[in-house]
Amino acid sequence: MISIFTGTLLISILHALIPSHWLPITALSHSLKWTKRETLLVTLYLGISHVASTLLLGTILYFLGKQIEQNYSQYFEVAVPIGLIIIGVIFIYRHHTHHHFHIDEKEARNKRTKFQIVSSFMLLMFLSPCLEVEAYFLLAGQYTIWFLLLLVATYTILTIGGMLLWVSIALKGLKHANWHRIEHNAGLITGVILILTGIFSFFVH
Repeated sequence: MISIFTGTLLISILHALIPSHWLPITALSHSLKWTKRETLLVTLYLGISHVASTLLLGTILYFLGKQIEQNYSQYFEVAVPIGLIIIGVIFIYRHHTHHHFHIDEKEARNKRTKFQIVSSFMLLMFLSPCLEVEAYFLLAGQYTIWFLLLLVATYTILTIGGMLLWVSIALKGLKHANWHRIEHNAGLITGVILILTGIFSFFVH
């Protein structure tokens, strides 16, 4: 339980730091001359949309994990850490092809209304759930619904709160900083976190 919660916590923090989740919003805000309040409100909408699809998929995986645990409980304590390590290796292997939500500023400028812009990107966010955290929802199936709610609250608060925080900071002049290193290495960092929590799971449940 501790390892799954810790992994979810770390992935959620990293998730909020990924520049593609907030940096293009500030560029779009500047381009379309939105106020700070408008920008933060749009960020909130996009964050809710992104979190909603992630949690929908995560809840499905949680109940799938519960079914697995009920039928194969004798293997679950070994399967949990091995599963995390395997998924971590996969993320490290493909970290250079990390794909997440991205706002195309030119496309946004071609939209005729603010509603069209926001609704279009809300749909894109909904169709781009955070796959990095989904493994933890699956593995949480061995615990009660209260543990699922804890993971849901942790992921939701840190993701949406982080997006709002970083948009606020970027609006103050940091949007032109070089964020490429963080973006490029997000998958690598995610993989390392998954592997470490997998190893930790062998010793702490």
